Amino acid sequence: MAQRESNPSASVDRRNPATMWNMASGGFSQISIGEPGRIAFVSGQIAAAPGSADPPKDVAGQATLATASLAAALDELKASPQDILMMRVYVVNATTEAFQQVLSALRPLLGDAKPSMTTIGVQALYTPEILVEIEMAVRLP
Repeated sequence: MAQRESNPSASVDRRNPATMWNMASGGFSQISIGEPGRIAFVSGQIAAAPGSADPPKDVAGQATLATASLAAALDELKASPQDILMMRVYVVNATTEAFQQVLSALRPLLGDAKPSMTTIGVQALYTPEILVEIEMAVRLP
C-alpha cells in the first residue's frame, strides 16, 4: 500500500509505494501526480540575479541564492511549494555532503511540501564558478 500525503489546498497527490524507497522521511515523494491543468517548467536557477556580484564560492551559499530565485518563480506563477511536482538538483563534483547542503537551503522554501526530487552530480555547469543549479516543474493553481 502506498503512503499518501493529502493536502486539500493543492491538487497534487504524493505517493511513496511500499515497494519503493520511502522518501517521505527525507521530505520528498517518489511520485507526484498533478491534477489536469497547466504545468510550468522553471529553468535551472543558479547563484545569479540581475545586478548580482560574483557567486559565493561554496555550495550552501549558491544553493541559498538559487532557492531565492525559485521562490521568486513561484511568486510569479502565483503558486506555492505545494504545487511543485518535480525538482532536479545538479551539483558539480557532488558528494552526499554537498547534496545535503543544497537540501538544507531548500527546506525553508519547501516547508512541508514533498515534491519528487532527483539529485544529479555533474562535471560542470554554466561557468566554472557555478556549483549548483536547481530546476522545477510546477502545477499552476
